[in-house]
Amino acid sequence: MIKSGIDQDALVTMFSQATAKQGEAVRKAVSEATLKALQGRELTLANIKKVLESVTQAASAGAAKNVLPEVDVEQLLGKAFAGIDAALLQAVQAHRKALQQLVDQGIDVQNKQMKDALANIEKMEDVFFTTVSKAAKADAGPLKGPWEQVLAAMKVKGTDTGALAATSVEQLMSQAREAIRANRASSLRNAQTLMESYAALVSGVLIGMSEGLQPAASATPAKKARKR
Repeated sequence: MIKSGIDQDALVTMFSQATAKQGEAVRKAVSEATLKALQGRELTLANIKKVLESVTQAASAGAAKNVLPEVDVEQLLGKAFAGIDAALLQAVQAHRKALQQLVDQGIDVQNKQMKDALANIEKMEDVFFTTVSKAAKADAGPLKGPWEQVLAAMKVKGTDTGALAATSVEQLMSQAREAIRANRASSLRNAQTLMESYAALVSGVLIGMSEGLQPAASATPAKKARKR
């Protein structure tokens, strides 16, 4: 079944047949499937939620069917979570690149749509946890415990998505202030025109990003402790 651009049947089958040694392959497959689905739509929070929900449901359904010996279900779900994180990290990178283009053109961060775009980046990790948690609980059954352990551990550790989102907003705000001081703020009409096409701009940036691009371990600052 195709839902939100995700071939759920394929993911269910993969999780149901995954062995204890295939964790990394699972993580990579989830990341690629999630990224492909994100690339097929405008990167609004609503669309991102739909994709994350579909992937989580497929992972849960498949893991619940896995009866192979020595399979650690919690570890398997952890790989699913990591795969989603890797894909969502690239979505944040796309947002950052798109907003950077707007900042370079002098868009004021006080512009309402610009403020909304920055706020959405800041919300990305919360949306990630909330959506996966809700989807996992919907029909978790025996997987309720394993999912709770995965989510609890990741909330303590933090995600790459959340770390990059936080630093991206800080950097963009700083650069925007410098642009204003340099008297490069654009006219209100120009700002409005650019921001109206923002969602499409981000989608184009994500599609254009090389699939071989590493999740930028060196570019992703050390995760900062965040209050929850």
